[in-house]
Amino acid sequence: MFEDETKKDETSAHIWIGVAIVAVILGGGVYYYLSHLSASQPAPAAESAPVASTKPVQTTADAIKDLKVKRAVMDKDSTGTMAVWLVAIENKSAVFSYSKIQYETTYFAADNHPLLVNKGALAITIAPGESVNQEIRDALYPTGTARFMFKITSAASAKQ
Repeated sequence: MFEDETKKDETSAHIWIGVAIVAVILGGGVYYYLSHLSASQPAPAAESAPVASTKPVQTTADAIKDLKVKRAVMDKDSTGTMAVWLVAIENKSAVFSYSKIQYETTYFAADNHPLLVNKGALAITIAPGESVNQEIRDALYPTGTARFMFKITSAASAKQ
């Protein structure tokens, strides 16, 4: 009779020890996660010390580098014959504005050879840091087009 109660107490004690070990491990994991989460986030601007800008000042214009095509979507017009591009361009330069932007559209066949290469110009000016959305009516959409590409080839720059 006394032996059964002792075995029950030992089993119950083992269960509570196991629960305590699991709780300690989980608590340690949560602490580790939270401490690394707060360490990886940058300090708020009010607490950080002022730092001199180490970014060099841009002295030469580079339209290919500064003008980023954020999005270029090609569709056909209502007749299904003319290619119409919706293009979003961002000027990454903090110093130069760009105008007379030259572009090139290329339409490729399934075997990757170009069916049509068309060149054009945008009569817009993009100021430093500005983004522009532009609709471009391009060439007749070539039959057999499998993929297409839009890229900026050059632009006239002006320092602001």
